[in-house]
Amino acid sequence: MAFEAKLSVVPTDKSQSEDLHKILPIEIGMFGGSGNYDSSVIENPIEVKVFTPYGATSDNFILGTVKGRTFAFLARHARGHTISPHMINYRANMWGMKALGIKRIISPAATGSLQPKRIKLGEFVIADQLFDRTMGVRKDTFFEEGTIAHLPFAEPFCPELRKVASETAGQANFKVHDKGTYVCINGPRFSTKAESMFYHNQGWDVIGMTAYPEAALAREAGICFVNISMPTDYDVHGEENVTHAMVLKTMAENVERVKKLTFDMVSNIPKDASCDCQTAMQHGLF
Repeated sequence: MAFEAKLSVVPTDKSQSEDLHKILPIEIGMFGGSGNYDSSVIENPIEVKVFTPYGATSDNFILGTVKGRTFAFLARHARGHTISPHMINYRANMWGMKALGIKRIISPAATGSLQPKRIKLGEFVIADQLFDRTMGVRKDTFFEEGTIAHLPFAEPFCPELRKVASETAGQANFKVHDKGTYVCINGPRFSTKAESMFYHNQGWDVIGMTAYPEAALAREAGICFVNISMPTDYDVHGEENVTHAMVLKTMAENVERVKKLTFDMVSNIPKDASCDCQTAMQHGLF
């Protein structure tokens, strides 16, 4: 474990304080992305505010159980979709997950397909690689002063969770691509045609605005992290250039499929991790 995150948390309903302490620590977390804010699947929900040294999280966490596993949900853009991707407090969000005790994070996200002949709207891409184009403007490490740390990041997404996601999608008869490269741009603007054609010509698969630095921060925190991309548009490859309204429309049409995949995954996640994500930083500290 690279570092400890001290938990400072209060339920919004003070009468649930005793219930809160009964379910801590939480095992599995999920970031709800664009159009995916529904946490109603969570049983016996408790809404809590988690305090972090990096400021406020995107929203309050919803804690409870899903399929017998303790679970936490956080709306990445806030429940009213009021936080733009480049303004998300990624470190606060990940610190909150870490402080709650979370070991695995499921991260569904709306993306654009960079390969429209192969990857269609509404299909799922379980990314195995990440190309960062956020231009270094986002805070992407917990190690800024004092301890020097170099993050091993050749494989940015958890292989065990990727396998679970792919198999769960297959069981539901969803079209799934079990690997792919996610290009993360800073936003809030979409790509120019020149930029999008460059990514397309590289053979990369989907484009979005949130997987980085989430994946890097999760690895520093010793948390397994899986990205589940669902293309909502063809970026600039289609007849219509992508718009935010287009993204939300496609996501709304497919949100039940996203919910089924992400929540069905929970019971398929092994209790004990067989990957190296949670110990990746053991030899990264100097």
